Amino acid sequence: MVSPDDEWQHILQSAISGGPFSNSGSLYTFSYEELAKATDCFSKINFLGEGGYGSVHKGVLPEGKKVAIKQLRLDSKQGEKEFMAEVEIISHVHHKNLVSLGGYCSSEERKILVYEFVPNCTLHLHLHGKEKPIIDWPTRMKIALGSANGLAYLHEDCHPQIKHRDIKAANILLDDKFVVKVGFHKRIDMILYEVSNTYTCVRYVYF
Repeated sequence: MVSPDDEWQHILQSAISGGPFSNSGSLYTFSYEELAKATDCFSKINFLGEGGYGSVHKGVLPEGKKVAIKQLRLDSKQGEKEFMAEVEIISHVHHKNLVSLGGYCSSEERKILVYEFVPNCTLHLHLHGKEKPIIDWPTRMKIALGSANGLAYLHEDCHPQIKHRDIKAANILLDDKFVVKVGFHKRIDMILYEVSNTYTCVRYVYF
């Protein structure tokens, strides 16, 4: 029986080596110019939020699809191999109650992740925002169940399993029908064990 640690080792080694197991090839690789155009040069009007990881802007692709573009801070110690390992890990996450990764942009100067855009803000804003109507109890139950389903997939059904470790109302996004999309608002924090300059396993990650 393959252990979760062995599965993560397989994923990381494939991501780092670009081997046949790598799933990141199915994601769209954006140029910085494409993303700058999509966000109107990362303008303030498209600004969605900022945290310790970097900033997020709303973007519109040429075909009209809206996306959320997360530009990671340049002062991160994360290199190309680690970034591609992060892309690889997130690309394996597929569930209706989790935000989907659609592509990425990577160079020495920039590291950017492109997610689906979730239009109805966060649960935190709906609960505490002064201009938002009160959420009725059936909708609250729907949100609770959707959040639980997304986390259950990560913790139990995703192979290998992923520990979120940062669930809160600000990390729960809602679409226009109040369907939950648990968001990846933090960088993945991978606990890596380095032997002979190669990463051999990941024990826990969170978004």
